[in-house]
Amino acid sequence: MLYPMFGMILLTLAVAGRLLFLRIRAVKSGQVRLSQFRLNQSDNVPDAIIQASRNYTNLFEIPVLFYAAGCIAVAKNQESLALVILGWLFVLIRAWHSWIHLTHNNVITRMRAFLASNLCVLAIWIILLINHIQQA
Repeated sequence: MLYPMFGMILLTLAVAGRLLFLRIRAVKSGQVRLSQFRLNQSDNVPDAIIQASRNYTNLFEIPVLFYAAGCIAVAKNQESLALVILGWLFVLIRAWHSWIHLTHNNVITRMRAFLASNLCVLAIWIILLINHIQQA
């Protein structure tokens, strides 16, 4: 699970880089004032910045449950093939979710990716719970 967690970290940093790029470009072009980011005021901020900011925030919501499960799997030496596959599937679906959110932003497609990633996390937790019960 360590490798999928690292993949998720790379995705989070990529979205953070995109957000930084968009903010710097907007300030340099005069679309926004630097002071608007002091309190993250969204008045007159381009939609692309709001989208990237929201996507970045998303990467600290459900993925927290993924990181917690991954840490438990590593600590308890329960890194089964099923967990690793589900971990990578989660990362790939979250990358797809971010791509959708940061590009065409089709809400239905984005929702499907969101739900699919949540099912991956649920399956990971179910496997961890079953393993825990069997070891008790």
